[in-house]
Amino acid sequence: MSHVGVPRGTVRKRRSLALLTTGVLTIPVLAGCSSGSEETSRGVPQDIAPAAREAVADGSTVTWAVDALPATFNAFQADADSATTRITGALLPTLFPMDRSGQPKLNPDYLESAKVIEREPKQVVLYKLNQQAVWSDGREIGAPDFVAQWRALRGKDSAFWTARNSGYERIEKIERGADDLQVRVTFAKPYADWRSLFSPLYPKEITGSPDAFNDGARTALKNTAGPFVLKSMSKSKGTVTLARNPRWWGDKAKLDTLVFRAVAAKDRTQALADGTVDVADIDAGTADRITLARRDRGSNGQPLAHGPGSETTPAQALRSWAQAHGSDEEAAEIAQAAREKNRKAVVAYATEQKALRDFAVRKSLEPAYTQLALNGESGPLADDRVRRAVARALDRQELAQTVLGPLGLPAKPLGSHLALAGQPGYKDGSGALGEQNAKEAQALLADAGWTRGGAAEPPKDTKAGSEAEKKGDGGKDDADAEKKTDGDTEKTAGDREKKEDQEAEDKDATSEKAEAEGEDEKAEDPAAERKKADQASADRDSEDSAASRDEGLYIVGEDNKPGAPAPATVGSTSAVHVLAPARTASAQGTALLRQAGALGEDGAVAATDKQPGGAAGAYAPVGTAAPAPAAAKGQLGKDGKTLTLRFVLPSGPGSQSLRSVGDKIAVMLEKIGIGTEITKVPDESYFKDHVASGAYDLALYSWPATAYPATDGRPIYAKPEPATDGSLLVEQNYTRVGTDHIDQLFDKAAGELDEKAARELMKQADARIWAAAGSIPLFQRPQLVAVDKKLSNVGAFGFAAPRYQDIGFKNRQAAGSPADRKK
Repeated sequence: MSHVGVPRGTVRKRRSLALLTTGVLTIPVLAGCSSGSEETSRGVPQDIAPAAREAVADGSTVTWAVDALPATFNAFQADADSATTRITGALLPTLFPMDRSGQPKLNPDYLESAKVIEREPKQVVLYKLNQQAVWSDGREIGAPDFVAQWRALRGKDSAFWTARNSGYERIEKIERGADDLQVRVTFAKPYADWRSLFSPLYPKEITGSPDAFNDGARTALKNTAGPFVLKSMSKSKGTVTLARNPRWWGDKAKLDTLVFRAVAAKDRTQALADGTVDVADIDAGTADRITLARRDRGSNGQPLAHGPGSETTPAQALRSWAQAHGSDEEAAEIAQAAREKNRKAVVAYATEQKALRDFAVRKSLEPAYTQLALNGESGPLADDRVRRAVARALDRQELAQTVLGPLGLPAKPLGSHLALAGQPGYKDGSGALGEQNAKEAQALLADAGWTRGGAAEPPKDTKAGSEAEKKGDGGKDDADAEKKTDGDTEKTAGDREKKEDQEAEDKDATSEKAEAEGEDEKAEDPAAERKKADQASADRDSEDSAASRDEGLYIVGEDNKPGAPAPATVGSTSAVHVLAPARTASAQGTALLRQAGALGEDGAVAATDKQPGGAAGAYAPVGTAAPAPAAAKGQLGKDGKTLTLRFVLPSGPGSQSLRSVGDKIAVMLEKIGIGTEITKVPDESYFKDHVASGAYDLALYSWPATAYPATDGRPIYAKPEPATDGSLLVEQNYTRVGTDHIDQLFDKAAGELDEKAARELMKQADARIWAAAGSIPLFQRPQLVAVDKKLSNVGAFGFAAPRYQDIGFKNRQAAGSPADRKK
């Protein structure tokens, strides 16, 4: 059993990543490390229909779709979500928002300057505030607000219900500077990511007391300091309405009001067509419909070649007409009803398509990446050799092409866990793991004891590196033997970790030489022949492989069986503690569900038991073991067991791209003898009941980009630690894979004030994360946003934070006419 987060009574909070509002690159696969210098890879530019402020009309209302109403307006609480981040961005100060390249940039609306003025004996940062900056009640923003937020978030007062404190706990004191507009912050320990602090900044009225912090900011923000103020929130209408801030000292907001409306992903096409939203994150299906709608503008009233009835052949149409007008009255009635239903569907679809012509699809790459997570807590993947074999079997280029290619976006595999292409410090570190190579992957599996005939062999003693397979018969000798084996395994695992670090260093150091000799190696390397042979083998095995996957495929909830019991509780507290210590806290779960395509309206399926072979009781009565999938031709085994991994995927209608990626991964693994048991689960339970709880072997989910990898990356890749109750403390490392060396590199980088040196430490950490093979980055996620084509300065923002005050309708359009007519 593992705990996700912090057991009760343990004070250990970390800041994690600020997740995005939506959920989901042509180089050789796993191309290896680049040279020692930073790569100059450029990210995909944002797509927001930019316009100068003078070209944007004053007035009007824009409605923006969000996944759900925010659970709280306090971004530092555990249940803050993506809507919290989106809305507070228009209401509260962000001192260093991310720019287009993913770097923190000083916000002149709030700061004249901010810099480190002393390094010895202690780090001191001096903030000089914009002298015009005031809260909406007229009070100046000043040192008291900084002090109150520090005291609330530093982790010393448990009365404040806060989900993160990283960085704040390093502050020793905060003082007023030479005047009221200067804030002097002294750190007890150096902190490289000091720019991440005090964003968003709350007024002292909220952070000054536990009651105000815990409850006062959940449903209201009476005092704000952004281009907008909070006007109202209506749960019945599912809306949060912002109005222009009359005390705003910066560029005046172009819009009179900005409305955020809760719209589920599955309902967004309809909402756009009905005119109830002007801006919405969408999936590829809706994007295709908008593209088709604009293409069909000149069809001159001709029937659409897509949508309901478009695939009906002339013969089928004639047969339907004949049945509807035939002598068999009962058959005629049925046929007439079907024809009328189809007619209405065609009319409704055509009406929607006509309305969708008024929208454009803005697209870029979202500042987040999709990864294949390998759960190393138990089972075959507890052995690092098996994890590496899985990673080296993947054709990441093909996977990236599957998702990004059809959208016209660069299909390039991602080479880093800690930076995205276009960000400073980005470097392809995948060479620390090695290139895609089926034969070497099979050699790793053989070294771990997985062989072609292993499934038919009787059980035998487990060797080091596969401790999850150990069993005892209960006798004294067996118990002693198990104890000894555990000790040997721990020692061997430690030796292997040291070896991994050395190998990572060696590979990184020799990367330049490898690149210089690349052409000669290509001439001698038989990789192409091996790939050709593997493809031929895959073709021969395709029928067996497809049958194997079908027999190992279960869709949770489609057999009307109840789920497994929810996790046991102690009092009113769940025994599985989920800590989401992020700026957006539980936005992590929200973003993963958005990646899957939809957020459920109903309650989630109960958490499933963690048992080999799948989630017990999810698709059969509780206690019924899942049937083993048919063995793929040549599937590996050991000690009488086949090498089969539980692959959990979301089943929602908007998650087709993820399922396509999952299917391709399953085929790639079958080529090296690894079977997969694919389980499709409801979107609303995908993260909570499977990823976070560890009820999976393989899973696909995403992490966002960050300008502060030393702070935000550590809880994601921190080595799990045993808790006092015997469980495993994993923080946000849902793969349960980590090393002491990785933790040390994160800690060192967090205290390194030299930016260049800190980035080098993060590159080293990334190489070791690759080598550990718990998380395999696949591709940066697509960002698709439907926007009223008359709107400017809004759409697919990429890395950059929105400038809400610049959003509005183009000047030539009478202010308010499009949105107000639709509303």
